[in-house]
Amino acid sequence: MISSPASARLGETLAQLIHSKALTATTVEVARREVVYGCLDRDRSIYLIERGQVKAIVPSREGKECLLDIYSAGDVFGELCLVGDTRTEMVSAMTPVVLKRMPAGQLVAAMGDADLRDEMVRHMAGRLFERQQLIAGLVTEDSEYRLATVLLHLGRKLGRREAHLLQIQEKITQEELSAMVGTTRSRVGYFLKRFRNAGLVNRGRGCFMAIHEPRLQSFISQGYAAQPLSSTLPRQRTAA
Repeated sequence: MISSPASARLGETLAQLIHSKALTATTVEVARREVVYGCLDRDRSIYLIERGQVKAIVPSREGKECLLDIYSAGDVFGELCLVGDTRTEMVSAMTPVVLKRMPAGQLVAAMGDADLRDEMVRHMAGRLFERQQLIAGLVTEDSEYRLATVLLHLGRKLGRREAHLLQIQEKITQEELSAMVGTTRSRVGYFLKRFRNAGLVNRGRGCFMAIHEPRLQSFISQGYAAQPLSSTLPRQRTAA
């Protein structure tokens, strides 16, 4: 799996501390679609994923959902309990999940180790940067461009790399993508069809989606206004 360097280093360090008994953690198994913790829960734990995938969602009073992110093996989540008494997001399992649950107080005490403290700061800064990018995208970018950015993010984080392709194994529904992009399911379906026609994504063998990383990155870098998808489609041959 592909994840950010800061998050990967923190996950590896916590796993080593747990293995050496320097940090106490309990093993938690969560079935698919079950909730790890919900909004307003007084859960003072931080979690390390050993196996599986979870998603973090912030619901609105009207019942709408904003999908913040998807986390997979080696990722750490739940760290916001360090700055608040109650949870502001809900985390649920997308697949059967095995977690290591660490009491926040013990993790704070373990930060007397300078290396762990530095890694936690980098992890928190990286998570903050991702949230800022998400907010900026919702305000400044059109929904098709946002979907492309989200797919590339998920491909690099969750996918298995094979040459220029990022292959996402587990299914991510159009409802989940629409919650992450901030548009409707029908628009996501329409954009995905355009992406497939342009060769940016495809249904890969044995996986949910294969993302052509260089093409999608080029589309994002140049911007939708500068490079409409029609320019990436192969030309139709005319009859002689």
